[in-house]
Amino acid sequence: MKIGKELVFLALGGSGEIGMNVNLYGCDGKWLMVDLGMTFSGNEYPGVDLVFADLEFIEANRKDLIGVVLTHAHEDHIGAVPYFAADLGVPLYATPFTARLVQNKLDEAGVASEVELKVIDHLDRFTLGPFGIRYVPLAHSIAEGNALLIDTPYGNIFHTGDWKLDDEPQIGSPATSQELTAIGDQGVLALVCDSTNVFNPEPSGSEGGVLRGLTAEVTKHKGKRVLVTTFASNVARLQTLGAVAKASKRRLCVAGRSLDRIIGAAKASGYLKHFPEVIDFDTAMNLPRGEVMIVATGGQGEPRAALARIAEGSHPIALEEGDVVLFSSREIPGNEIAIGRIQNILAGRGVVLVSGKQSPIHVSGHPGRPELEALYGWIRPEVLVPVHGEIRHMREQTRVGRASGIKQTVFQKNGDLVRLAPGKPGKFGEVRAGRLILDGDIIAPADGEAMVMRRRLAMGGMVAVAVDAAGMAKVAGLGLPLDEDYASFVAEAEAAVAAALAKLKGGDRDDVAKRTEAARLAARRAAQRWSGKKPQVQVMLMDS
Repeated sequence: MKIGKELVFLALGGSGEIGMNVNLYGCDGKWLMVDLGMTFSGNEYPGVDLVFADLEFIEANRKDLIGVVLTHAHEDHIGAVPYFAADLGVPLYATPFTARLVQNKLDEAGVASEVELKVIDHLDRFTLGPFGIRYVPLAHSIAEGNALLIDTPYGNIFHTGDWKLDDEPQIGSPATSQELTAIGDQGVLALVCDSTNVFNPEPSGSEGGVLRGLTAEVTKHKGKRVLVTTFASNVARLQTLGAVAKASKRRLCVAGRSLDRIIGAAKASGYLKHFPEVIDFDTAMNLPRGEVMIVATGGQGEPRAALARIAEGSHPIALEEGDVVLFSSREIPGNEIAIGRIQNILAGRGVVLVSGKQSPIHVSGHPGRPELEALYGWIRPEVLVPVHGEIRHMREQTRVGRASGIKQTVFQKNGDLVRLAPGKPGKFGEVRAGRLILDGDIIAPADGEAMVMRRRLAMGGMVAVAVDAAGMAKVAGLGLPLDEDYASFVAEAEAAVAAALAKLKGGDRDDVAKRTEAARLAARRAAQRWSGKKPQVQVMLMDS
């Protein structure tokens, strides 16, 4: 598809879901990509860890793609970079901290030599084709969270990325209300805005408040070992936890490789300058219980993360009855069962659990409604385009925007082509916006035959049937709830298959397709009689 003399917005990921952000701006024949993220798999993709946006559209138009600009280093904004950047064949642009983490990913994937990574060390305007771009620092739950001010021949776009307002940021210097107002004074055609926390009627809260809340919470658990779990990427929270350890006179121990990586990248980028010296696991376990604080990964219930291994007793760090775990993070929707499992194991061992609902030990990195309304007042866009949310979040933000005086709002979802200018903004077409999965070492369509079959196997199990030249069958069932009835089922299924084959007449006896179908139906009916399930059936004719 060729973009003419117009300004177009297209989301391939992140609109209609939280995560997997991939946004495109088209202008005067060229495309600019903002972010290249992924999301983690759920139950709908058995055996899969990572899910990506399908980039089929922009891959077909890659000759017109001029660059990928990354707003910040969360996985839902950069996680797909090592898998697709080399194929896209255009430079990546990022601020220093984000660039370090991206470089690490490219190195690990062995594609660093194939990808050009440009570091924007100062917040100066740079130009890519018809787009002028400037990073605008905003508070978020990671170092160097940024909005983008994108100027085009048709007007300015303010693309927020992930953001919040914070009067007491512990990391970085977010743009002030005066600086944001000055951007609005220049004129903003479109505000493309994070919708994640639109239903929250309160401001998200300050990291300074978390510092005070965590200090109070850790201090009151005297004589107990305290573990805090948080998102590894939240450098501001790590800064806070370092200060909490000092204030409570506890030595700090870090458990989790992703934490080690983030701390290293943050220090190399000039952050965490006063972070306390970290002690190793043996030292932590030999200190009096009230003199150590552990920071660990795994607050989302990840089975291989440090917290899960600590809960299950397979980690060098051990917790005992009366020790305390502070969950300084929110539950990502979909992770509730996994988190609950870890919490129940810990609670069963007498460990005290404290979450952000019980104590002021966490704040969100996304804007509540008052923060959205404040930004609208500073930026004063002609058009509001909600992104980064499920359908309900984005629909609600259109209502909040209109109630705040924004005259034009555009609701869109992944795959919708939206013309921002010239003329009245709105949807004018659609492109395919599917999903891809990382299945083992292979990137495959999420709706491909392999995943469809895997879901069917997960739901109904499988029956394998081998038929010899004499028409005798051997049957094996996998995943059927038969237990002590299994042998009886097998005997009946083998007899049923043999009988079905014996009933075939004339030329049907030699027809491979008809023999296979007769055996398949006989075995499936037997399985349904015995188990109530409709399994997948695989037939092998040994004489064919």
